[in-house]
Amino acid sequence: MPALMPRPFLVGLLWLGVALQCQAAGLVEIIAKAKRSIGAVGTYSAIDNPRFGFRGSGFVVGNGNLLITNAHVLPEPGVGDGKASLVVQLATETGALEMRPATITTLDKAHDLVLLRFEGSPLPVLAVAAAKDIHEGLSIAFIGFPIGGVLGFTPVTHRGIISSITAVALPTPNSQQLNEKAVLRLREGSFDIYQLDATAYPGNSGGPVLDAETGEVVGVINMVLVKGTKESALSQPTGISYAIPARFVAELIGRR
Repeated sequence: MPALMPRPFLVGLLWLGVALQCQAAGLVEIIAKAKRSIGAVGTYSAIDNPRFGFRGSGFVVGNGNLLITNAHVLPEPGVGDGKASLVVQLATETGALEMRPATITTLDKAHDLVLLRFEGSPLPVLAVAAAKDIHEGLSIAFIGFPIGGVLGFTPVTHRGIISSITAVALPTPNSQQLNEKAVLRLREGSFDIYQLDATAYPGNSGGPVLDAETGEVVGVINMVLVKGTKESALSQPTGISYAIPARFVAELIGRR
C-alpha cells in the first residue's frame, strides 16, 4: 500500500494551487486593463509604403496625453521636415487603431527615456510603482509590440521575474574591449537596471514592465544601453532582457 501524504503537505499544496489561480486571474485583469494604455511609436508619411513606420513601444502616463518610450526609438533628425512626422498609434475603445501626432516634451538620454505628448482625447494611464517596492524575485509582465508590424499591432504580453538588479556598466578587462558608448556610460556614471528572465524582442523597446500583482509600472524595456556598455565586455551578446527602473520615469514626468 502506498504511503499517504502528510496532511500539512496536502494543505500546503491546496493553498499553493489557490494562490496561483488567484495570481493568474489577477494578471488577466491587469493585462486587459493595461492594453488601452499601450501605444506604438513611429512616423507617418502619406508618400511612404507603409505610411506608418513603426519604431518601438510606449505607454500612457500622467494626464492621459503623455507617453513614455525609449529615447533611441525617436526618428533620426530631419523627421518632421514635411516628409514624415512623429506619431503614436493607439487603440480606441472599439479596438480600432488611430494615429495621434506627437511632440517631444522631455528627453533623458542618460537613461534612454523620452516623454512624448500626443494630441486628442486622454487615455487611461499606467501608475508608476514606488522604488522601495521593487526587488529581485518580483513577478512581472511586460507588454509591447515584438517585431513590430510583422506580428501586427495588437499588444503582446510576456511574463517572468526580476532575476537581478545590476549595474548598467560593466568595467572591461582591457581598453581594447571598450567602445565609444561604453566609455560615455562609464564617464556619466553607472546606475542599476533590472535583468529579466523573460525574452524581449525588437519592437518591445519602450514598453512597460508591470508588477504582475498590482499592475504598476516597475520598469521600461531597454536593450540598447546594455548592448553598448555591459555587453561590450562580451564577445557574444547574451540576449538577456533588461529594463530601466521606473524611478527614472517618475523623475521624467516630474520634470515636465
